Amino acid sequence: MPVLPVIADSTDELTEIFKDLHAHPEIGFTETRTAQVVAEKLRAYGVDEVHTGIAKTGVVGLIKGKGGGTRRIGLRADMDALPIDERTNLPYASKTEGVMHACGHDSHTTMLLGAAKHLAATRDFDGTAVVIFQPAEEGLGGARGMLAEGLFDKFPCDEVYGMHNSPNGQPGTVGICKGAAMAGASFFDIKIQGRGSHAAMPQHSRDPLVIAAMLVAQIQTIVARNVAPLDACVFSVTQSHAGSAYNIVPDTATLAGTIRYFKDEVREIAESRLRDLCDGMAKAYGVEIELDLRNIFDVLMNDDALSDAYMEAAADIVGVENISDTDEPATGSEDFADMLKVVPGAYCRVGHAGTLPLHNPGFVLDPSVLPVGASIMARIVERRLAMATEVAA
Repeated sequence: MPVLPVIADSTDELTEIFKDLHAHPEIGFTETRTAQVVAEKLRAYGVDEVHTGIAKTGVVGLIKGKGGGTRRIGLRADMDALPIDERTNLPYASKTEGVMHACGHDSHTTMLLGAAKHLAATRDFDGTAVVIFQPAEEGLGGARGMLAEGLFDKFPCDEVYGMHNSPNGQPGTVGICKGAAMAGASFFDIKIQGRGSHAAMPQHSRDPLVIAAMLVAQIQTIVARNVAPLDACVFSVTQSHAGSAYNIVPDTATLAGTIRYFKDEVREIAESRLRDLCDGMAKAYGVEIELDLRNIFDVLMNDDALSDAYMEAAADIVGVENISDTDEPATGSEDFADMLKVVPGAYCRVGHAGTLPLHNPGFVLDPSVLPVGASIMARIVERRLAMATEVAA
């Protein structure tokens, strides 16, 4: 089965939606224009119910199938962009300075709109499709925000599925990793309150720069000397800020970074050792060190059986020879994990042309992936709801 007919006929429309969203990117929780486009399209497609304003800018649509089944399948897409200056020279490049769809969430939104159009037009399923357009995936807690506002209480789902584009240069391929598929993540900010002085008289200072440098070095030992060798953990210091002049030892220095992990017990070890290091450095050098440590992403867990079901749906569209259920876990994070903690489901990656990585100012998404992703999303609903009696048994 190739791309689904309604979606194939809508390829030009989907491409225009994608280009429009790409040209008008919005940071998490400010996706007002994007949400308006989504809601207008869903209403135009004849979606039965359209709910807006969930976690500020989230949108949920309900599409009822021809049958009278009570099962519900959720489909989720993220909508937010990144604080990056675009350098693609595309004719539809970002019109907003300092903001870019460098992760392809514009494509995810478009794919889900395409799936919604097909499902609303055909309704060849027994139950309800719940289409979820989520704000603020990029570390701002959009999924947790929607859950806190009762997402699955108001719109219950038996299963939920997500998707991400993959710039792997292999269009028409779909892959999934069963079990722990993407890392959880904690973010940290460290403020070292030292004592400034003239740079020519450092004996009068308690130099926060020296302490920061030593702390960065010591942080690198946390994984090497505390985490079991067969347990994955990535500790990265990604920001360092201090100083204002050549001849001043500054008062303060700040560090920031992330911890990535696949087991909660590994996270607990890493966070505990970071606290210990900050406390120890503070005592050793007679300074104050404030640590702000917060968990942002859970580990994304794909259900084994539903991963198989997702790949069967994908095979209907791209062919069994183009799917893989043995992808390696990714140390990147994804807040769809929070939804999967509440409702079982799966999250896959769809390949497309182009090999510049995500979050790169030159990232270009191949629009030919849009009908492919949309068809896979629509197909999993048709398959899972067509199997309602069998699943219930």
